[in-house]
Amino acid sequence: MRYGVVFVLLVLSVRGDYWADRDAFIKEEASETVGGSIKLSEKEEKVNRILMQYKFREMDAAFQNSRNFAPGQHFFQARRLIEKSEVFRLIQTMPKGALLHGHDLCLVSSDYFYALTYKENLYACSSNGNLRLKFFENGRQDDTCNWNLLNVLRIIDPSYDRWLRSQINLYTAHPKQRYPNINDVWGTFQNMIFAVVDLLTYRPVFEDYFYQVLKDLYDDNVMYMEFRGFLPRLYELNGTIYQPLETIRFYEDTIAKFKRDHPRFLGARLIYAPHKDDNATIQSSIAVAKAARKNHPDFVIGFDLVGQEDTRFPIIAYLNELKELQAMGMDFFFHAGETNWFETKTDFNLIDAILLGTRRIGHGYAITKHPKVMKIVKERQIAIEVCPISNQVLMLVDDMRNHPAATLMAHGFPIVISNDDPTFWGAKGLSHDFYMAFMGIAGRTDDLRLLKQLALNSLTYSALSKDEKDAAIAVWEKEWESFIDATISRHGNEIPH
Repeated sequence: MRYGVVFVLLVLSVRGDYWADRDAFIKEEASETVGGSIKLSEKEEKVNRILMQYKFREMDAAFQNSRNFAPGQHFFQARRLIEKSEVFRLIQTMPKGALLHGHDLCLVSSDYFYALTYKENLYACSSNGNLRLKFFENGRQDDTCNWNLLNVLRIIDPSYDRWLRSQINLYTAHPKQRYPNINDVWGTFQNMIFAVVDLLTYRPVFEDYFYQVLKDLYDDNVMYMEFRGFLPRLYELNGTIYQPLETIRFYEDTIAKFKRDHPRFLGARLIYAPHKDDNATIQSSIAVAKAARKNHPDFVIGFDLVGQEDTRFPIIAYLNELKELQAMGMDFFFHAGETNWFETKTDFNLIDAILLGTRRIGHGYAITKHPKVMKIVKERQIAIEVCPISNQVLMLVDDMRNHPAATLMAHGFPIVISNDDPTFWGAKGLSHDFYMAFMGIAGRTDDLRLLKQLALNSLTYSALSKDEKDAAIAVWEKEWESFIDATISRHGNEIPH
């Protein structure tokens, strides 16, 4: 009691203009954040009051008991809390614009992906202790592995299905024990991609799968996608194999079909993204990149190199090849700085990405350690593709409140929110990552203006032409107005005064 009285007396003794100065200081600082300059309409203010009532309620409960704060926990534990959240449910209904960073073979929900393992003619084997899945007319078509029909394995061994799930999803109840360090989780992650690549590249499954990718996004109120893909060779049961440039045709046909079925969806385009590898493999990839860009200029919008940055060659190792692509007008969208290291070959990828004129930076997790990179990124408006859940599951950050994107948000940097590889950790669409960004990375008072700006950023920093962007934003604005009206109609009795 005595301390409370002393505090009140101290407050009263401070000159009144101190509090006005303090309030002005806070407001000026807040105006510099992402979305800080947006002026909300009267109807948007009503929705904002609903949203912030939910946000403050969650944060206040978590402040008393941090176990209630989902962004402070690993996503594998937090997902249950997130999906009960009123904030999350509101974010789900919000038009989120575009997905600008996701990888071709890891973009559907885990449930849909698992359901694919019940397809006919799917065989399984173990190669060097790692699962492989592939479609055959019969398993004798390939003698490199002891193939068995998957549905028979399920009958023979009742525990097989549980093991199978563990091989195609990183989920575990005890992530820190299961993955003691970043190389362990990345090694498991890469083994999963190896396990499923032949499942997904069976041509009929590939088309169904990619259609579902678009549907998951559409159902989550995402209207456009730019995805990384390595143009895998597709195959048929009869042994027919399609070359990488032929794979583009299947992408384009599936997108066209989806747009016919869902006219409000604006489409999808490819950033060709082979793995960082030896020179012979990269030379082959460069040849594919040149041909793909020449023959499909409206679909293949750029080039990237992928793989765990800490253990792969840096961007500069491929400088000559990249200069070739640059000379023919290829745009770059480089992964860079997806690391906790400082002043290594890995975070120096940020510098090379800048010097090579990258249009966006994938992850950019280490960017706050490089002030000149930050300065140029802001001056040139090079968007950072922030993937919150990926950064946590792949062991860069434990608690979203410590994510370096908090600094980028506070300083008004051009950022977009993306989902990276949601299949392997149980997220779906963009809403889980938007929630983590809004509740964990952003500040307590960041509100509807932030969410609106993030959605607009995803279209502004896309590779769409100016006319396409203007048209896309016009469509998005109509969807936003519908979202505002629907939220007021649904929650009008909850609007605080």
